Amino acid sequence: MDNLKTNKILAGFLLAGLLAMGGGKIAEILVPDHELDENAYPVEINQVADSGQATTPVNQGPEPILALLASADIEAGIKVAKKCTACHEFDADGKNKTGPMLWNIVDASKGMKDGFNYSDALVGMGGAWDYEALNAFLYKPKAYIKGTKMNFAGLKKPSDRANMIAYLRSLADTPVALPTQAQIDAQEAGIQ
Repeated sequence: MDNLKTNKILAGFLLAGLLAMGGGKIAEILVPDHELDENAYPVEINQVADSGQATTPVNQGPEPILALLASADIEAGIKVAKKCTACHEFDADGKNKTGPMLWNIVDASKGMKDGFNYSDALVGMGGAWDYEALNAFLYKPKAYIKGTKMNFAGLKKPSDRANMIAYLRSLADTPVALPTQAQIDAQEAGIQ
């Protein structure tokens, strides 16, 4: 390649650069850059006055289901329970698997099934698996018992939880009594 050809190529790149710079300067003159008086797309922000008091958190827990238990569908509960069969057995002569056997679980003491190694969090919780405790646990196990070994997202629909609890209630030689109207009324009054 001779020197003249190389010079022509370099001159072309130089000229292209000069044209780009000159075009930028001309654009600045034609469209001057200045601060806007207001945003082109205004964003409204509502200021909340600080009253100095902490706001009460919104209840993110499960909906009460005591009123739903009387009309709950055990057959639908059996269908919901199929999600649980990988870790639990439901028969009276069933064995513990990854999770404890669930025969006669309603009103049983938490963390007390023979032959199953419960998490320390569940054992330390105490109490019984009454209807309200089962409702809260089935809604979101990891939120109900911090440190539980159970890896289950939970049942979000109140009807699914009511059906499942009705099915668990039926898994006993003598099923636990359904909640009384006074208990249902007391639960509903506690929510309002």
